Amino acid sequence: MFGEPGRAYVYLIYGLHYCVNAVCRPAGVAEALLIRAIEPALGESWMRTQRPGGGASPKLTNGPGKLCQAMNITRELDGADLCDTKGPLFIAENPDWKIFRRKRGPALSTTRIGITKAADLPLRFYLEGSDFVSRRAKIME
Repeated sequence: MFGEPGRAYVYLIYGLHYCVNAVCRPAGVAEALLIRAIEPALGESWMRTQRPGGGASPKLTNGPGKLCQAMNITRELDGADLCDTKGPLFIAENPDWKIFRRKRGPALSTTRIGITKAADLPLRFYLEGSDFVSRRAKIME
């Protein structure tokens, strides 16, 4: 998490599940965005081979551990350049993001979940109409 911005920070939680974050601040400053869920647009059948028994489509990737298992994200990807589209793991812009946002929006800011420290801060974001939200939380005004 103290690495260069735009890099993956992958860690093991509870000795069982991997979580992936996008580092956001300059090297030496610990700040990253936890990627809690994704809506697969490509490769869903491959993801199912990585996560057999993953359930119906939203349940396949609607949590940080679930998405890492489905996408085979492990510690080996820690430090991967998320801006390098030729790398093993990257964040791509959806060319149809305006249509996607219109169908799934608006974006909501909610309290964080799964933590005790600063849990009341509105630092969790998702699209209201998405079925791939890991858990709905109290919406901040």
